[in-house]
Amino acid sequence: MNQNQDKNKDKNAPRPMMGGGMRGMNYTEKPQDFKGTMKKLGAYLKPFRIRILFAAIMAVTAALLSVLSPWLLGLITSEVARAFKLASETNTDIIFGLIRVFPNLNLSIGEIALFIAGTYFLSFVFNYFQAFLLIGMTQNLTYSMRRELSSKLNRLPLKFFDTQSFGDILGRVTNDVETINMTLTQSVSEIFRSITLIIGIFVMMFILSPILTGIVFITTTLALMIAGKFVKLSQGYFRSQAKSFGELNGHIEETYSGHTVVKIFNHQKQSEEAFEKINGDLFKSAVKSQFISGIMFPVQFFIGNIAYIAIAVVGAFLVLTTNPLIAIQVGIIQTFIQYTRQINQPVQQIGSIANVLQSTAAASERIFNLLNEPEESVEREDLVELKKIKGHVVFKNVYFGYADDVDVIKNFSAEIKPGQKVAIVGPTGAGKTTIVNLLMRFYEIKSGSIEIDGVDIRNMSRASVRSLFGMVLQDTWLFEGSVYENITYGSQDKTKEDVENAARLSQTHHFIESLSAGYDFQLLENGSNISQGQRQLLTISRAMLADRPMLILDEATSSVDTRTEVLIQHAMEALMENRTSFVIAHRLSTIKDADVIFVMNDGNILEQGNHEELLKRDGFYAKLYYSQFDTN
Repeated sequence: MNQNQDKNKDKNAPRPMMGGGMRGMNYTEKPQDFKGTMKKLGAYLKPFRIRILFAAIMAVTAALLSVLSPWLLGLITSEVARAFKLASETNTDIIFGLIRVFPNLNLSIGEIALFIAGTYFLSFVFNYFQAFLLIGMTQNLTYSMRRELSSKLNRLPLKFFDTQSFGDILGRVTNDVETINMTLTQSVSEIFRSITLIIGIFVMMFILSPILTGIVFITTTLALMIAGKFVKLSQGYFRSQAKSFGELNGHIEETYSGHTVVKIFNHQKQSEEAFEKINGDLFKSAVKSQFISGIMFPVQFFIGNIAYIAIAVVGAFLVLTTNPLIAIQVGIIQTFIQYTRQINQPVQQIGSIANVLQSTAAASERIFNLLNEPEESVEREDLVELKKIKGHVVFKNVYFGYADDVDVIKNFSAEIKPGQKVAIVGPTGAGKTTIVNLLMRFYEIKSGSIEIDGVDIRNMSRASVRSLFGMVLQDTWLFEGSVYENITYGSQDKTKEDVENAARLSQTHHFIESLSAGYDFQLLENGSNISQGQRQLLTISRAMLADRPMLILDEATSSVDTRTEVLIQHAMEALMENRTSFVIAHRLSTIKDADVIFVMNDGNILEQGNHEELLKRDGFYAKLYYSQFDTN
């Protein structure tokens, strides 16, 4: 039931944002409150703090183990160089000695090689388990977050969905949650790992050679500054690319979902021109953004090569110098080259993580804003539940407005007796559908009261009120599944015989039997593989099967042919017998047999009576009625 679309017939009702799907969504925007949002996200992570702590320890340990390997390889290289030099000077065989690794710990080359292999293996083990912990944590977190969002959406009032794009809501539940998932899975460990690597590598380098450390520090800082410039320069183009991509998706969605209308009005050329413009903008921004971000890595690679050359040249001088304060062994040159290559990755990671955190904060902010939306008021415990429904409905001095300062329904009063068939007519925006929304408690009235069998509906639960009504809207809603499942939606306790009887009453059984699989025929999304009229018939069958004490019919036969409409009218007569029924109609010829007709305009009843009485008065209703047959 898509009451949201139905309600939009009233001119004063808020309109949903246009552009379904992901159109208009910009995930490159910055959050309005970065610190506050990250604190809220931290509160979600609090139950997992032990896992995060262990994952951080493992990431740090793995990073420190990877720092040891270049140093140990450098020791091996120095020992190989020493042994070859000694053998050439003494003209003897090459003999490798023990290498002093730590005080009171001397190891052979083979033992150091095994130690290095052990550090690589342990680093792999720690990385594996920290990833295992983080993946488990993030999946639990996102599972809980999606469940909370789903529960929240079910508690939100209808007016929220009237003012939000469905694509935007969908993006919050899917894309935004997935953004948080990816960030926590990948970036959290990278933050600990990158910071540990940078600190650990610079500490080791400074211990080995302050002079070479200065070279690496200068080149690394230069690479980081250039990367920052490139990121800042490309960010604007990435925003333009995201915007153009969203416009392109929206254009394609609108054009191809309405391709019949495009062809009928010969709008193909204009549609192609619009596509070419958007596609051209996307091409320009994509080329610029990709070129700028792509050239960043060759520049950093160039700076890295300069660092290697500087380390080799200066390192050679330090190896040959006789000054004991700055002299180094030849293996340290290899160690520094490996450290330089090793440090580039965490430097780049920190730069990218900063942008990722901005996107994560923006996604989190959108999710928290949704979770903070005001919900339907909490229902009291002393609520009344009607047992035997007569269907006596009374509106007393009802006032209501979608906005606080504008009333759509103004001092509306009416009495509908049990079993009466009430037709509500009037021009667009008169408040017809709004009355139904208030009756179903989709919205709460400002003042006055609505009573069913003498009980104010505010003293009943919303679920209890809505369970009293069967409803058929002009806008059909079917889900992907079998015909049988769609008819039994909300009435799963009914038997197959009940379903077939309801289908026969609504003149639906014949066309269902003509389908390839009958009641097991699989409908596509929104029943797109059957006609609009057939979709309407299925929704009528659904209402008949529900067999509620009261009925609401909003242009229920608007999408069927004249012959089927006549058949359905007879079925409706049987269905509405001894039931209070509300019929919203634009074609006044369909409500001639109503017990009472409410003629509405500007939020109130101008006239009421049956068809013949209202025509005799020659008032507003008579003008509406005869205008439908005016051929001038």
